[in-house]
Amino acid sequence: MQLDRYFLYETNPQYLIYKFHSDGCNGHIMKIIEYTRIQEKPEPVYNLAFGDINIQTGTIDDFSVSNNGDRDKILATVAATVIAFTDHYPGALIFAQGSTASRTRLYRMSIAKHHNEISGIFDIYGFIKDQWEPFKPDGAYAAFLAKRK
Repeated sequence: MQLDRYFLYETNPQYLIYKFHSDGCNGHIMKIIEYTRIQEKPEPVYNLAFGDINIQTGTIDDFSVSNNGDRDKILATVAATVIAFTDHYPGALIFAQGSTASRTRLYRMSIAKHHNEISGIFDIYGFIKDQWEPFKPDGAYAAFLAKRK
């Protein structure tokens, strides 16, 4: 995907944690993405957690609202890490859900906006009415799964 994103990010040796800086109207804000295995079989599933780094604890604050004016660039960077992560874990499914309903809706809108590009790389599923279905742009999904093709 050729979207404007942050190209400089660091990762750990296992490619499970990615950090980058958001630069915008509210300054230089450190962001973190962490992939955690939540299921082993029948296929490995990893949760994608994302947010600001809490300076006091070093942990992810996925409820923070930085309003740095670079939302789309941040989401494109997160998407780039999904590609990088699945380069190293090709059979993994990625589970994503916003920390709030509005963030989950934002993720759905972003996936829908770029669905043609995404669907060339990933199969995307949405969770609705207690089941997974192939992603539809107008679906009111509670969560998402992505699997690299």
